[in-house]
Amino acid sequence: MKTNVMFFSIFGTLPLILLSAGTMMVSSRQFSSPQVFGPNKPLVQNTAIAESDPDKTLSPYFFVKSNNPDLDQLPLKATSAEVNIAGVIANVSVVQEYANEGKNPIEAIYVFPASTRAAVYSMKMTIGERTIVAKISEREKARKEYEEAKQQGKSASLLEQDRPNVFQMNVANIMPGDRIRVELNYTELLIPENGVYEFVYPTVVGPRYSNQPAVTAPPREQWVNNPYTHEGEKPFYGFNISCTLSAGMPVSDVICATHKTDIRFDSPSDATITLKTEGKQGGNRDFILKYRLAGDKVQTGVLLFPGKDENFFLAMIQPPKQVKISVIPPREYVFIVDVSGSMNGYPLEISKKLLRDLITNLRPTDRFNVLLFAGASNLMSETSIAANNTNIEKAIGFIDRQQGGGGTELLPALKRALNLKGTEGFSRSFVIATDGYVTVEKEAFDLIRKNMDKANFFAFGIGTSVNRLIIEGMAHVGMGMPFVITKPDEAEATALKFRMYIQNPVLTHISVSYDKFDAYDVEPLTVPDVFSERPVIIFGKYRGTPSGSIKIKGMNGEGDYTSIISVKPSGSSESNVALRYLWARERIRTLSDYASAGFGGEDEYKPAIIELGLKYNLLTSYTSFIAIDNDIRNREGNSTTVNQPLPLPEGVSDYAIGGSSITKSAPSLRGVNSLDCVALESVVVDDKEETTVETKSVFTIVESMPQFTGGGTVVNNFIATNIVYPQMAIENGISGTVYVGFIIDEKGNVTDVKVLRGIGGGCDEEAIRIIKLTSGKWKPGMQNGKLVKVLMNVPIMFSMK
Repeated sequence: MKTNVMFFSIFGTLPLILLSAGTMMVSSRQFSSPQVFGPNKPLVQNTAIAESDPDKTLSPYFFVKSNNPDLDQLPLKATSAEVNIAGVIANVSVVQEYANEGKNPIEAIYVFPASTRAAVYSMKMTIGERTIVAKISEREKARKEYEEAKQQGKSASLLEQDRPNVFQMNVANIMPGDRIRVELNYTELLIPENGVYEFVYPTVVGPRYSNQPAVTAPPREQWVNNPYTHEGEKPFYGFNISCTLSAGMPVSDVICATHKTDIRFDSPSDATITLKTEGKQGGNRDFILKYRLAGDKVQTGVLLFPGKDENFFLAMIQPPKQVKISVIPPREYVFIVDVSGSMNGYPLEISKKLLRDLITNLRPTDRFNVLLFAGASNLMSETSIAANNTNIEKAIGFIDRQQGGGGTELLPALKRALNLKGTEGFSRSFVIATDGYVTVEKEAFDLIRKNMDKANFFAFGIGTSVNRLIIEGMAHVGMGMPFVITKPDEAEATALKFRMYIQNPVLTHISVSYDKFDAYDVEPLTVPDVFSERPVIIFGKYRGTPSGSIKIKGMNGEGDYTSIISVKPSGSSESNVALRYLWARERIRTLSDYASAGFGGEDEYKPAIIELGLKYNLLTSYTSFIAIDNDIRNREGNSTTVNQPLPLPEGVSDYAIGGSSITKSAPSLRGVNSLDCVALESVVVDDKEETTVETKSVFTIVESMPQFTGGGTVVNNFIATNIVYPQMAIENGISGTVYVGFIIDEKGNVTDVKVLRGIGGGCDEEAIRIIKLTSGKWKPGMQNGKLVKVLMNVPIMFSMK
């Protein structure tokens, strides 16, 4: 039945009206801050409080193309990468080409990803015939120099690290007709797994969910507020990548399954990989190149770099073959699955296939549980249950009903899982499946690290452009393994790999010693258990002439294991200069781990990270690259800042940002302070588990909106005063938003109250009770002679003491 619907939310003190055309998933993720959408022009003119609105959170938004021919909103014209893989080290040169095809000077801001292991060591900017080599500087100082240059009318570029895998490029004073070329270089180590080498080049930063207020967010978090195109739309800029592979040994099975490529072998050990024409539209997903060495060999040994003041080494020591253990202790698995808006559709289908495979292959002696999370979490059982056929079918049905929608509240989900009582005598593992589109990486790592006595953690990244930082980081601090699944047909093989790893670790209780080799500043200090057949990696420095040996000892399924690798001067080469960058990058990661673990905190280790960044010319959280042209090119000093819109990663739906409903020409205004605005006409409400609202016609001005008349100036105050947090929710750490629909009749009474999407734990009942308390305290609203139906978001939020 068609019903007129008004939407408003009770976050803080500002009522919210959501207006759109098309189909929209209503959730706290998409609209965690007040916004109004309308066609072609603002529907509400009062935006005085927009900038200071305390309820506005950091959030991505859809790109709106203006009709102003004087402004170039798409300054990034092309991005490309040249990759040279020599042995086990990849050196990557990334080129970004900016141009201004408008009539006004602009500043371009482009947020882009990199490998989590990338050590960025240089940058330069080219304007016409002039090339300016960037210098490394402390972050605050570099930002100050950049802003001063921008105000002076000089062209400048600034490269900052917002996450180890998220960078931001600012290019100031791009004049009309300009073409500016920025080039940065990084290096990374390729570590084979089961004989397969993999090089990953991320192309786009996926939209991140954040519940952090924009007003209080530090500058390094502002990158989350970035425009995106709609699902399925290709990037506005060109993309290209080429790889030169010089393995040093015969190569076989060179494969790129993510992009259409041409692969040419120049010799048995050398290959060139280039994109085909159709592959150059692939800037919306990770480029993944895999290859093997002939005979499934892996490169092991010691690489040496004799520096001017310091010498560096890299040891790659192959562990033993995997040995099947005859007696496997019983295990308890808690599967924690992301069902938020960004997982809607393709990614969630991958997760479902993965979970079906993992759960149906549990042993009868195992126990398990399933926790689904979006804006809130939903637990299948209060305690882990036996892996019998009945419970397995129950779990699969529990997962299959999910459609994907809402925010990505990862931390509350992890806390709830950690609060679950474990099964005595069972080895416990948490299996997390997510795209990782959140901004709470550090908080998640801290939480896992502080609960290492409760479980180990295995993270599955789901999608074509996942946040590898959080996937790899959760596994790293949780002493587990990371996995990434980009396509449904990879789910079965990845699940099998996981079972092999967890049941039969390759090497445990590992120790490293040095005989007649003077090593120091070694990373890592302790080597974690090895779950797969991949080399043990050790970075370090050495003194004197390289000689002696490195020994690793450990235990596998057959007992004690020892491996010795010789150190010889023949492994020394000045071409191994990347070792100094890779060692420094690893040391920075260790210092960050120390800070997160509470050994002194961030302030204690920040100076050491700055010192490393400046000494080794590396981009870090606290050091940035800055390049400034000496010429004053924009004498008036005025320019427009343009955020380069990013494509949604392939397979990610519009629900990751705000639902496919938001019209492409719709501007958004924040800080609406009145309910007397606009409403939708002819709306269908589908009361399914995930509430969908579909509009059938254009916007119209409402004749009168419902108005709350009792218990305070706004309904928010009434709810805040009368809400009672359910004890069950407090005990289980449940919080979130309950979506309630109801009608206000002619007398101002509330009727037809129903929960459209709940969070359990007694919160749904409390939301209904609160809404019923408002009965008789409304002035009814009418539109086209019909009562207006209301959809209210009732936040059930509290702090755990």
